[in-house]
Amino acid sequence: VQLQASGGGLVQTGGSLRLSCAASGFTLDYGSITWFRQAPGKEREAVSCIRTRSGVTYYAESAKGRFTISRDKAKNTVYLQMNSLKPEDTAVYYCAATRQNVISSSWRITNYDYWGQGTQVTVSS
Repeated sequence: VQLQASGGGLVQTGGSLRLSCAASGFTLDYGSITWFRQAPGKEREAVSCIRTRSGVTYYAESAKGRFTISRDKAKNTVYLQMNSLKPEDTAVYYCAATRQNVISSSWRITNYDYWGQGTQVTVSS
């Protein structure tokens, strides 16, 4: 299984980016994929999750109303559309996958089996 995260970059405050997580060896017919982020000196934070079969989504409070997670089963890819970006969104973003169908109380703390390599998002003020 490989997860390839891409789409990061440098944007100004208020800008947008779309991250992609392309999965190989992992079908989106079941399981869950979550985007995490980690800023320097801070703990890793779960940002958003999608149950890939049903499309049920979960968001951290920091992401609600600004980020949208989605999946394209034909492309075996999960996206994170990030709008109204703020400097505090600056971090390395990782996607992670599990074959479990996570629920609202577990998506942040589940032991994800597979991780992508991360993509840097930098939001300038």
